[in-house]
Amino acid sequence: MHSDELPQGEEKSIAVENMFDQIAPRYDLVNRLMTFRMDVGWRRRTVKALQLPTGSVVLDLACGTGDFCNDLLRYGLDPIGIDFSNGMLSAAKTDAPLIRADALCLPIPSSSVDGVTCGFALRNFTNLDEFFAEISRVLKPGGRIGLLDVAEPSNPLLRLGHSFYFGKVVPKIGALLSDRNAYKYLPKSVQYLPESYELLSGLQAVGFRDVNRVLLSGGITQLFLGSLSE
Repeated sequence: MHSDELPQGEEKSIAVENMFDQIAPRYDLVNRLMTFRMDVGWRRRTVKALQLPTGSVVLDLACGTGDFCNDLLRYGLDPIGIDFSNGMLSAAKTDAPLIRADALCLPIPSSSVDGVTCGFALRNFTNLDEFFAEISRVLKPGGRIGLLDVAEPSNPLLRLGHSFYFGKVVPKIGALLSDRNAYKYLPKSVQYLPESYELLSGLQAVGFRDVNRVLLSGGITQLFLGSLSE
């Protein structure tokens, strides 16, 4: 992905899949380094916030190499990982069952799972309304969601520092350890992410209630939580 222009539609879908295939072998290492291992805490906070009983079935969408699945297993839940990148699934290190599929068209029966998680992938989907409708479809009434993604701190000083780090330092770490173009793209891909109020409205529109947004680590990460109406 060499262009500074962000791809759209089918072009975006192909570009994202190719990018994740390319960076899969060192994806976990780069994540740990560039987040100073904070990503571990963010995922565990999400799993706890689901408040699901032991044995609940949870879909982890855009599961990548299985980090979220492993945290779900650690807390006694029963995860199924889904990703459309063969490279990511091939590099996965988890005992959870994994399925290659598109999160906008899940091979999962309606009203069949207790929870859905997704880590830092909302901006990679080609249509968030379709994604929200699909997770609403597969969840049982009362089912829970925990969706993580990046955010911008409201504090001006923190925002400036975060912008510099995310825009300048992260691509250098990625170039050193993985793929330069992919880690130039990832900071830019935040432009795909709608405003938080639009995301909350989109979730409410497909039947989620008690939807709220929690800011983590000074506002550099956001967590969307909610329950499907019964």
